[in-house]
Amino acid sequence: MATLLKNVTNSIWHAFNALQQDRDGFVSKSKLKVLTANVATLLDLYGVERGLDHFRSTATLNFEHYRYYLAQEVFAGGLSNDLPLAALRNYETKIDEVCWLVCRRNYVTNDECYTEEAIYRLFRIFCLVADLSVDSADPDNYTVKIHPLEALIIVKHLLNALGFNYEGDGRYDHLRRSTCEAFEFGELLELLRFKQHDKVNDYRESICEAIGDMYQTLIEDVIKKGCLYRRGYVLPTFREYFFVLRPCELSYYKHPADRDVCGTIVLDSRFMVKPSQPSSSGRHERVQRFTLVSGDRTYELGTLDHKTRLQWIAALQLAITYSTGRDGFQRDTVNRRRQARELEQRRRLEEELVRSQHLRRLEETHVQLEREKQARLAAESQARQYEAVAREDSRRVAELEDVKLCLEKMLEDETQAKRDEEIVRALQARVLAEEWEKREELEQLQAEQKSLLEQERQKRMEFEGRQQQNEAKLHEAQAMLRQLEEERKRLDRELKLARQKIQLSEDNKGIVEAKLQAMSPSYRGGSAGEFIIRRTQSFVAADRPVLVAGTRASSRFS
Repeated sequence: MATLLKNVTNSIWHAFNALQQDRDGFVSKSKLKVLTANVATLLDLYGVERGLDHFRSTATLNFEHYRYYLAQEVFAGGLSNDLPLAALRNYETKIDEVCWLVCRRNYVTNDECYTEEAIYRLFRIFCLVADLSVDSADPDNYTVKIHPLEALIIVKHLLNALGFNYEGDGRYDHLRRSTCEAFEFGELLELLRFKQHDKVNDYRESICEAIGDMYQTLIEDVIKKGCLYRRGYVLPTFREYFFVLRPCELSYYKHPADRDVCGTIVLDSRFMVKPSQPSSSGRHERVQRFTLVSGDRTYELGTLDHKTRLQWIAALQLAITYSTGRDGFQRDTVNRRRQARELEQRRRLEEELVRSQHLRRLEETHVQLEREKQARLAAESQARQYEAVAREDSRRVAELEDVKLCLEKMLEDETQAKRDEEIVRALQARVLAEEWEKREELEQLQAEQKSLLEQERQKRMEFEGRQQQNEAKLHEAQAMLRQLEEERKRLDRELKLARQKIQLSEDNKGIVEAKLQAMSPSYRGGSAGEFIIRRTQSFVAADRPVLVAGTRASSRFS
């Protein structure tokens, strides 16, 4: 089925790209057999992968050849072209899962920002809005990239879902420029890592929830969801349910978080949406009602306000319109945006073509005017030559005047050129002079810095020399102090010995006097006794220095 192949071409390309080894745009048939078998099994086809052996004579295929084989052998048979939209979406989901299993290792890492489920959902969203194009450098190589405006829509949706102000954020303005290049899926993941917000509490849970909401809108093709009142069959009272509207069905749940469906209304082109008429009594009703009619079956729904009722009526009419189509609402919206971009690009190319044609016409007109001008000048010259035959002197004067004017103009141009050259040279000389002045100032500053550094170095050397001299003098003083201390100790010992000798001499003197008095008590001044006393006193020093010298002499004798 051509529609199914067109919808899953981007995801198949990612699987094909993951199987490449040399990144030259070719994959071996043995690897493609596995991928083909898995895709064909989902479509209840078996053994179609064996046809790859007989398809072309090469051992490898590029993506164009492989896509052609899938279109002819896999998607051409086994499925009806009238598949309902729900079955078509189911096949797309299964094929995308198989392709994701092949290429997931290129994108799933130990990411703290996204879960693997979130990355898979982004992968499916990327495959929905991206475009397949041929590499301009290598015709055998294809690439799938997303347009910057589509990436901007995804960024805006996620930021608004996270509660951040997109309008005041200028980080993504470059996506609006026409010079911005398209993004591959890995580059889109990097773009969606909102590093300025990743420190917010529960950021990972919030971003994954926002991606899930966007996945519901774009992939599951949810046109609208919200609470509605539904009148029951058994009990004709309004009960509130949570409704989810898709192009082919309207499902309702008891609560928004429930996964068990309470009921599903399958939509087709026979359905009609009619707003209920107000009550004939003129009483204001709490529930604003409207009916969904299909043949003899009527569903009565309601909202609490008129605005919400109008929104649901418009959404239901849109879902009924897309219920019989081959493309869902979101895919059709993406295709319309793609067509609008192509029309805009075509319009720009046409404008460029018209502009180039206009410029070419202007150039041709300019050339024609130059030719006419030359022809006119030739005619005027010829006329002047005819006039010169009659009036030779006037012609010569006119020629001389023309030459004079030309020479004056040339001289004026040359003078102006010389003046301009002098001005330029003066400016250059001034600039050079300023540069030389700056250079001299810099050299002077450098010399001053060197001089200061040299002075500092000399001062440091002098300080170190003085410090060494002071240390030497300190060592000498300490040595001299030790010597003086030793000398003092030695003199103290000698003084102590001298005092002991003086004490001994005084004791001896007393003994001698006592003996003398005992020997001659009546002697009053005899010469012998006086001589002995003087002799004895002569050994006693009268002052301290003499005692010290005598002590040194006695110590030498001893």
